Order: sequence, then structure tokens, then C-alpha cells
Amino acid sequence: MTVTAVAGARSWRRATDDLVGGWGQRELWGHLGWQDIRQRYRRSLLGPIWITISMAVTAVALGILYAGLFGNEISVQLPYILVGFIVWGFISGCISEGSEVFIANEGLIKHLPSPLSVHVYRLVWRQLLFFGHNLIVYAIMLIIFPQPLTWASLVALPALVLLVVNGAWVALALGMVTTRFRDLTPITQSIVQLMFFLTPIVWIYSDLLNSPDPRIAERARLAEFNPFLHFIEIIRQPMLGQDQHIRHWIVVLVITVVGWAATLVVLRRYRSRISYWV
Repeated sequence: MTVTAVAGARSWRRATDDLVGGWGQRELWGHLGWQDIRQRYRRSLLGPIWITISMAVTAVALGILYAGLFGNEISVQLPYILVGFIVWGFISGCISEGSEVFIANEGLIKHLPSPLSVHVYRLVWRQLLFFGHNLIVYAIMLIIFPQPLTWASLVALPALVLLVVNGAWVALALGMVTTRFRDLTPITQSIVQLMFFLTPIVWIYSDLLNSPDPRIAERARLAEFNPFLHFIEIIRQPMLGQDQHIRHWIVVLVITVVGWAATLVVLRRYRSRISYWV
């Protein structure tokens, strides 16, 4: 391969063309995303509703358990955990499945002449469909435990858009890195499991932050360094009708810009090698 050919393959234009071209094939990855879910629950009586039932049973069990452990009202603990589960499901899905996005689509990458970003958009779309299914439980929860929702709660919509935009660069970046270094895939999935316990999903952050024990309150502040806290809170707070804190939005916006900038650099340099690595 000549120097000119290598430079062309690593140009910014090729990288952006891949993203734009993949977005233009919305009909393809939209259909494939639907098929992924239908295939997974083929011949199942309830189909994708099983995803929602499974998540709801786990959230209710943990809600009852942690309400007892922390001495909170079930009407407070359960909605907090339930919405945290819904958001975490989207985040963990983008990370865990993103680490295998190109490896899992080896056949399509080698034989289908389409942009690599098609597989990333398909993955994020699939996770968004799961998110939509799980909102059924959120709607039922609102009937049983009404929340003080206002027009400000609509901020959850741009928060969801930010979640999707970040899910795309995370899946794209992780997909490229783990395709080259396969040992990183199980490491990534182990880190996701660890972060579930370190992120305020089943435990209420403000409870520890306002603990009468100063040592617990001091340690709780370390959660501010956890980026997942901010991604969850920008959408959980409006969905529960709680006051929103601008610092969560600032952190998420900074991560969005920095994350996409770094991903574009990696995409420009290594996009042409993915088909050889898979």
C-alpha cells in the first residue's frame, strides 16, 4: 500500500463519511435492530415483554430489600431504584455489547460493503428499544407511586438524547479497541458489573451524603468522580420530579465533547484496519 493510499484511508473525510453514510442507512440498521429483538424472543409467548418483566421483578425485590436496610419508605426507594435500573440498562448495554460490536458482526463487515457505523447505530437503536419497553414499568410505577412531575420533567427528553449520543461514541470507541485487543472485552464487562455497585442505583446518594456520620458523608462525596452518577441523574431526577443540579449536565456535556473528539481521532486512524482485525 502506497503512502498516499494509507494517508487517504486515515483521512478525516473517510471517518466523517463513515458516520454520515451509516446514519443515511437508517432503514437498514433500524430493521436489523428490530430483527435482533424479534430473533432473541422468537416463539416466546410474551416476546420482548420478558425484558421488562425481568427488570421489574429485580427492581422490586431490591427496592424492598434496600428500603428495609436503609430505613426508607418503599414509595421513595422503589421508584429511585426502578428508574436507575432503566437508565443503567441502556448504559450497560451500550458498553457491554459495544465491546463486541465489530467482533459480533464479523461476517457482515467482511461481506457487506457498508459503513462501520451502521453496526454501532444498530446496537444503540436496539438498546433504545429496550429502554422503551422498560418505560412500561415506569408508567405502572407512576400509577402506584405518583411522582411530583411538572413541565420541567420534560428535560428528561434532551437527557435521553445525550445518553444516546454518548452511547454511540462509547460503543464505537470500545468496539475498535477491543477488536484489536480481545482481552479487553471480559475486562470491560467486569468493570461494568463493578460500576453497578459503585454507582447510586440501588442506594440513594443523598442518604449517604447527608449521613450524620461525617466519615460516611465524606466517602459518599467520592461518588462525584463517578461519571455514571451524572449520566443517571440528568434523566432520573426529572423522571422522578426532583430538583435538577446543573453540575450533572456540565459533566455530561464535557464528557460528550471530549469523548466524541477522542473517538474521531481513533476512528480516523484505525477505521480501515477493523476489517482485518475481526
